[in-house]
Amino acid sequence: MDLDEARSFLAEHHRSVLITRRSGGGVQASPVVHAVADDGRIWISSRETAFKVRNLRRDPSAVLCAFTDRFFGPWVQVDGRAEIVSLPGAMDLLIDYYRRVAGEHDNWDDYREAMERERRCVIAIAPERAGPDRRG
Repeated sequence: MDLDEARSFLAEHHRSVLITRRSGGGVQASPVVHAVADDGRIWISSRETAFKVRNLRRDPSAVLCAFTDRFFGPWVQVDGRAEIVSLPGAMDLLIDYYRRVAGEHDNWDDYREAMERERRCVIAIAPERAGPDRRG
């Protein structure tokens, strides 16, 4: 599957599962909500203390499997390298992320305070490969 085709699907369908590698070599699956940035990276909001963030700091390899709200039907898997963007640099990204997923917030000052209180960061995945390339 072409990366632009995958990004188009991801921009329309925001529910996904993020796969990261644990320190012992196993995998961890985390349900997430994602957005697609103008530069083509996939953004996920998370807490600095989350295991997925710790896993990606150690091993930036990430797999994202996205699907429609109906779950069954079309889906896309994207493999790539993740970068963690922490506060304060993440604040503008977190605001843009929110707008892409949910629209305008009722009170951006409250949102900013919540992001700081929760120690939010952005996981930014640069897609390298996408699939499926064929149906089984």
